[in-house]
Amino acid sequence: MKQNIIEYCLKKKGAVPTHPFGPESLVIKVEGKMFALIFENIDSQPVINLKCDPVIAANLREQYDNVRPGYHMNKKHWNSITLDGSVPEQDIFLMIGHSYDLVVKKLPKSLRESIAESS
Repeated sequence: MKQNIIEYCLKKKGAVPTHPFGPESLVIKVEGKMFALIFENIDSQPVINLKCDPVIAANLREQYDNVRPGYHMNKKHWNSITLDGSVPEQDIFLMIGHSYDLVVKKLPKSLRESIAESS
């Protein structure tokens, strides 16, 4: 599941993998802005942090036990999702798309247009 999630993130236009916190965590950015952080928790379970609208974030946390406030992130705007199969992969893909869209929407117009024109 983790590899599918990484591949899905990297298919987003302008997505770039980085390792600013060391090799154990993967930060995926668009135009220098993070939209996904993938790491392993203390139990060696893969976790993904994703940006999320606060109202949607609260709903997702109520719906899934393994969707929690973002670990080491702004708890209002980020969720941490444990990738143990309890949250369907398709739902995680939707969450990734939402995170990506939120980040791209905040970029300057010239950068948004540049991303839209790329492959």
